[in-house]
Amino acid sequence: MASDNETGRYKTLTRRTAMLAGGQLTIVAVLVGRMYYLQVVESSQYQMMADENRIDMRLLPPLRGRILDRFGQELASNRQNFRAILIPEQTDEVEQTLDALARVVPFDDHQKRKVLREIARRRPFVPVTVVENLTWEQFAAVNVHGPELSGIQPEVGETRYYPYADQLAHVIGYVAAVAENEVDDDPLLQLPGFRIGKNGIERAFDKRLRGTAGSSRVEVNAYGRMIRELQRREGESGDEVIMTLDMGLQRFAYDAMGQESGAAVVMDVHTGEVLALASTPGFDPNLFNTGLSHAEWNALRSNERNPLINKPIAGLYPPGSTFKMMTALAGLESRIVTADHPVFCSGVTSLGNHEFHCWKKEGHGTVDMLGALEGSCDLYFYDVARRVGIDRIAEMCGRFGLGRPTGIELPNERAGIIPSTQWKLQTMGKSWQQGETLVAGIGQGYITTTPLQLAQMVSRIANGGHAVSPRLVRSAGTTEFSTGATPSLGISPANLATVIEGMNRVTNSPTGTAFKKRISEPGWEMAGKTGTAQVRRITMAERAAGVRKQEDKPWIERHHALFVGFAPVSAPRYAVAVIVEHGGSGSGAAAPVARDLLREAQRLDPLSRQAVSPSGGTGSGPS
Repeated sequence: MASDNETGRYKTLTRRTAMLAGGQLTIVAVLVGRMYYLQVVESSQYQMMADENRIDMRLLPPLRGRILDRFGQELASNRQNFRAILIPEQTDEVEQTLDALARVVPFDDHQKRKVLREIARRRPFVPVTVVENLTWEQFAAVNVHGPELSGIQPEVGETRYYPYADQLAHVIGYVAAVAENEVDDDPLLQLPGFRIGKNGIERAFDKRLRGTAGSSRVEVNAYGRMIRELQRREGESGDEVIMTLDMGLQRFAYDAMGQESGAAVVMDVHTGEVLALASTPGFDPNLFNTGLSHAEWNALRSNERNPLINKPIAGLYPPGSTFKMMTALAGLESRIVTADHPVFCSGVTSLGNHEFHCWKKEGHGTVDMLGALEGSCDLYFYDVARRVGIDRIAEMCGRFGLGRPTGIELPNERAGIIPSTQWKLQTMGKSWQQGETLVAGIGQGYITTTPLQLAQMVSRIANGGHAVSPRLVRSAGTTEFSTGATPSLGISPANLATVIEGMNRVTNSPTGTAFKKRISEPGWEMAGKTGTAQVRRITMAERAAGVRKQEDKPWIERHHALFVGFAPVSAPRYAVAVIVEHGGSGSGAAAPVARDLLREAQRLDPLSRQAVSPSGGTGSGPS
């Protein structure tokens, strides 16, 4: 009986053992199958995932594209940037290291605090730039003292460089660090120290100048620290931008203005290509790249001569007598007056109980339109303006581009003001007064224009009445920007000829207001118009007491001096507009600058010389 029980228990144990063994084999088979699936079937996917954890992709900033003048002269380029960086994890005392570096290459407490803030925001192995744009001597000193500067590493990079500094600051602009509100979906903007265009051509063509980022595949450890570089693909440099400027003429224009505050523009009357666009005083755009101190920034902002304003496109000035061609054409085109319309100038005229004076106290006597332009008779243009009305004058200004942006490829261009009856009603809620028409007829009152608009106006007169507009860029990369057709303004050739002859007499008739400032070389003669714009109204008391000479007044109260013109008279090609802020008189301050500019433009004759092509081939360089 006992043996039967033992036999039954043995059989039960054997079955259980077999079932357990089978279950274990099943589990092992599932595990082996799963391992095979993961390691063989899905191996590529998991290898990729492991590589992504192990390999880091990093952007490489590209070289910014160069900016060249029409002959290939570099106006903005890149140069080596010697700098010192700090890797915080490689030093036990960050502040002591910074103090030690400051004894080798000086930098102020403001820069030190900035570096400490950057270190606090980043991981300890991420390098932070401490100082940059070092001289070769300073860079060498950092290398020599390397053993004493734990965590400091000398490094060579690239930075933007403007060789002509203040002479081109307003045109080329500058680059600076990316502000928080400027970050978009471009990953380049996330790179520490990356700079973008902030003004001028640098800003207008920023995305084309930036280029395309490169990439670096690096192996990193679990903390994100780089172990080695696995692959590198360099980025593509930004597009080259070729401008219409002639740097030789641009330099001449800037120097011709001397210490004066103002603007000078030279442009091709047929294509609109701007050959010089000078704004004075200037500033060094390199400082915005390397970093302005608070003192330097405050000095620029508080300067009464406004060096930060691009005066050719953003300076608004009463055009004064340079506006009289518009009043003349409005009268001629409306057929309300003719070229032989006579006006007697006694020096003063009345409207109601208001007196309106001519600049020439004793008057000009009886003059027609040519004589009025030649002698810049105010009373003549008071009379024409009164007959024609402000709305016809405003319509003529619109044809010549006054009171609206020219469309030049620069940011922050201002439109100016050309008033009309509707403009005053909408702006001020008041009706237009006839006395305001008289004042507008000589370019005063509400009227404001930019120097570039005046250059455009003169170009449209000189080229026979075609709607040319100024432009600064000939090409960007392989994209060429053509002038295109310039439609007619619909002005009578006879009426344009009358105005042109009046401008010719201004400079080439012995009684012209700018005769002493003429170009005397045969074939190079210029035609033009002087202008003197009041910055404040002269009161009757001041007239009775005898107005002081301009040079005796505070600088800020003196009249603006203007001159517009073109040359040569026989075949117009170059137009000029010059304003000297608070310069006194147009004939005395602005006309000599304009004359020298037109003479130099004809001497250099940049429009007749071979210019650089987008492919990089160049013709003759600037003289």
